[in-house]
This record gives sequence, C-alpha cells and structure tokens, in this order.
Amino acid sequence: MLAVGTRNAEHYQWGQGCDGWHLLAGDDLSVIEERMPPGTAEQRHRHVHARQFFYVLEGEAVLELEGIPHRLRRGEGLHVPPAAAHQMRNESDADTRFLVVSSPKSHGDRVAAPPEADT
Repeated sequence: MLAVGTRNAEHYQWGQGCDGWHLLAGDDLSVIEERMPPGTAEQRHRHVHARQFFYVLEGEAVLELEGIPHRLRRGEGLHVPPAAAHQMRNESDADTRFLVVSSPKSHGDRVAAPPEADT
C-alpha cells in the first residue's frame, strides 16, 4: 500500500477551474481533496444516501446547508446529513482547499436542489 496525495491520486476537473483528487474511492467511503479558485461555487444539490463532512485545509469557504450559510476557515468542518440541500462556495479572493469525506460514496447519489425547491 502506497501513501496517497494530490501528486499521485486520480485527478478530475469540475465547474469553472476547480480540481478534485480521489484520495480514497471506496463504495462505502470516499475521501476527496478539492481546490476551488476565488469566486467559484458548486451547484446546489443533495445526496439521497450519502452523508458528508467538509473540512477546510487552506483558505475559507461558505458551505450553505439547508439555506443557512456557514463560513468555514482553515481547520474547521461541517457535517452534511443525507438529503440535506447544500452548496460549497469560495467567496474569498484566494484558493480554497478542502476535504470531502462521504459515506457511502456520493458519486451517482446526487440530486439537484435549486433554492426554489425549498419553498
């Protein structure tokens, strides 16, 4: 077994210039490191089965959870329960790097959750 990091993990790009690295890609547990440039955001969504934990490694981010924004700084994280609408945003002027831990894996478990769906 080899140590894993962004230098040797499977890499993918998403959104507008965002990066992700699959540090662990199991069916029962997923660990992803992501990088979001300033001013970027993911699409608001929910997961049917997966619970997630977002943990900021560098910079800061806003994690909107069920309509409530939570500003997360380096060394802080937030749990997102299954079926909770959420969106990660980088509203700062610097890159944000964070971990997303999902159980079970979140890929294939995503449903769009536009804000108007809350009303």
